[in-house]
Amino acid sequence: MPNIKLPDGSMREFAQPVTVAEVAASIGAGLAKAALAGRVDGKLVDTSYRIDADAELAIVTERDKDGLDIIRHSTAHLLAYAVKTLFPDAQVTIGPVIENGFYYDFSYKRPFTPEDLVAIERKMSELAKKDYPVMREVRSRDEAVALFKGMGEHYKAEIIASIPAEQEIGLYREGDFVDLCRGPHVPSTGKLKVFKLMKVAGAYWRGDSKNEMLQRIYGTAWAKKDEQDAYLHMLEEAEKRDHRKLGTQLDLFHMQEEAPGMVFWHPKGWTLWQQVEQYMRRVYQDNGYQEVRCPQILDRSLWEKSGHWENYRENMFTTESEKRTYAVKPMNCPGHVQIYNAGLRSYRELPLRYGEFGACHRNEASGALHGIMRIRAFTQDDGHIFCTEDQILPECVAYTALLQRVYADFGFTQIVYKLATRPDKRVGADELWDKAERALAESLRASGVEYEMLPGEGAFYGPKIEYHLKDNIGRSWQCGTIQVDFSMPGRLGAEYVVEDNARKVPVMLHRAIVGSMERFIGILIEHYAGAMPLWLAPLQVVALNISGGQAEYTAEVAAELRRAGFRAEADLRNEKITYKIREHSIQKLPYQLIVGEQEKAAAKVAVRTRSGEDLGQMTLADFISRLKQEARVGSAA
Repeated sequence: MPNIKLPDGSMREFAQPVTVAEVAASIGAGLAKAALAGRVDGKLVDTSYRIDADAELAIVTERDKDGLDIIRHSTAHLLAYAVKTLFPDAQVTIGPVIENGFYYDFSYKRPFTPEDLVAIERKMSELAKKDYPVMREVRSRDEAVALFKGMGEHYKAEIIASIPAEQEIGLYREGDFVDLCRGPHVPSTGKLKVFKLMKVAGAYWRGDSKNEMLQRIYGTAWAKKDEQDAYLHMLEEAEKRDHRKLGTQLDLFHMQEEAPGMVFWHPKGWTLWQQVEQYMRRVYQDNGYQEVRCPQILDRSLWEKSGHWENYRENMFTTESEKRTYAVKPMNCPGHVQIYNAGLRSYRELPLRYGEFGACHRNEASGALHGIMRIRAFTQDDGHIFCTEDQILPECVAYTALLQRVYADFGFTQIVYKLATRPDKRVGADELWDKAERALAESLRASGVEYEMLPGEGAFYGPKIEYHLKDNIGRSWQCGTIQVDFSMPGRLGAEYVVEDNARKVPVMLHRAIVGSMERFIGILIEHYAGAMPLWLAPLQVVALNISGGQAEYTAEVAAELRRAGFRAEADLRNEKITYKIREHSIQKLPYQLIVGEQEKAAAKVAVRTRSGEDLGQMTLADFISRLKQEARVGSAA
C-alpha cells in the first residue's frame, strides 16, 4: 500500500502498486495528459513505471528541463524509426540528446541527400500522428545481442555485447521499431509534435578515425512551435553574425592550413585586440594586480609536480632539447607559482595578485577547431591570487563584482552563474575539496546571485565558478571563471610566513575574466554583428571628400581627429561619394564625415552615423566632444 509524497508536500495513499501515469490521473485529467515521465525518489522513470513502496514522486511535463530532454531523446528514436521505414538497409547506431536537439548516426550504402531529409521528416510526422505507445522491455544481454543480430543491426549488437553479462538490457518498442535505450521516453509518439531535421554530417563509429565513417543526422525538437520558431530565427541570426565570415568581410583576421587552430591577425583585427587588452590592463592596474610574464616552455619535471603531466598530458605540445623534455605551456598557473616562490613571502603581503596576458597552446583535436572560438594557440587574461583561507570569501566576492562591471562595459548584462564541483580525476584530499566547494558556494550567496550546480565538472586541481554570458541573440557563452586551489601551491613548494614565524601554504585562486582573448573577440564580433561600439571599433571615423577641391581640408580633418586620440582615416580616392559611402557602410564604421565645398567653406563636417542617420553639419570641435562622450566606457575602465 504505497504512500506517495508529491512536490508540494501532500501525500496520496494507494491500496495497491500504482504507475506514475495512474498517480498523475488521480491528481487531475490535465496532468495525466501532460505527463511525459516521473521522477521517483530522484530517479527519472517512464509513466508506465510501477511504484510498489512508499516514495517521493514528481510528475515530469514539457515545462521541465527533463521533459524537454525526454522529448528530444524520444524524437531521436522517432528519427531512427523513420529512417528504417524508408531505408530498411540502413543500420542504426547511437542517438543522444545534445544542446537544443539531438542526432542519430546511421550506416548506409550512399549519402543521405537534402531530399532524403525532407522525406524522413515527413515520415516522422506520419509516425508521430499514429500515436504508437512507447513500451519498455527488459532482456538479458545475450537475448538482446541475438535480437539485434537477427535484425541485421550489427552496431547495436556490438554495443550490447560490450555491456557486462549480468546487466539487464532496456529496450523500447514503438510500432514496428525497437531500440536499445536506458530511457525514459514519452508514453506515446503522439507527444512528439514539434521537430525539424537540420543537416547531415560525417561521424566515425565510436569517434575513432580508424573506424567506418557514419552519417549523422542532426535535428531539433521543442515542446511548442513558437519555441522552435524562435530557435530557428536565432540560428538565422547566428549565421549572419558568424565571426568567420565577418572576420573576412571586415578584414580582421584569417586562418590557414599551415597553422591549424592559430590566427593571423590583420591590422584592423589587431587594433580591436589591443582595445580589449589595454582595457583589461587598466582593470589589472586599478584592482591591485601586478602584471607578469612567464616562459612559453617549461621542463617536464615542473609539469609533473603540478599534476598537469598526469592529468592533462594528452592536451599538451612537447618538445626536446639536449635530451630534456619540455612542454609548451597549456596554462599559466605553474609559472606564476615560480614567480611567487622567487622571494620569501609574509602573510602581510597577501593577497598577492598576479595577472598575465599569457600565450598558451593546447593540442585540440582538429575536428573540434572552430574559427577563433576553439583554437590551439590562444592568449588568456590570466590571473592568480595567492591568499589565506580567510581571504577566499572576500576575494571571490570582489572578483564577481569586478567581473560584472567589466562585462557590462563590453555590453553584456545577463550573466548565468554555475558552480562546478570535483571531477573523478583529481588531485588533493577530499576534505580540501569540501572546503573549496563551500567557499565558492558561500561567495556566490554573499554576492546575492542565484547559481546552478555542475557536479563533476571542476578542474582536476579545484572546483570553479563559471560565468556564462548571454549575447544579443540569447546564446550563452562561458567566459570567466574563478577556481579555488588548495593543492598546486603545496605541490610546487609555495609558502608564506605567518605571525609566529611558522610556514604555511597559501591558497591559490585561478581566475580569468574574458578567458581566451581570441574567443572573447569572436563573441564580441557575433554579439555586435561586427558593428562594434565606438571605443572598440578598429576604425572609428572616416572622412570622405566629394571632389578633389576638398582633399586638403578632408585630410586635415582626419589628422585633427587622430591628434584628439581617435582612430580616423581620410578616403581621398577619385570615386563617387555614393560609392565611398556604401563601401565604408559595409565595413560597419561608427561614423562617416562627408566634406563638400559647403562644409569646407564653413569649416564644418556633415556627420553620418553607421545606421545611415544624417546628423547634419557640425564643427569638428563639437564632433570631437560627441566622440569623447560616446567613447568614455573604454577609457574609464
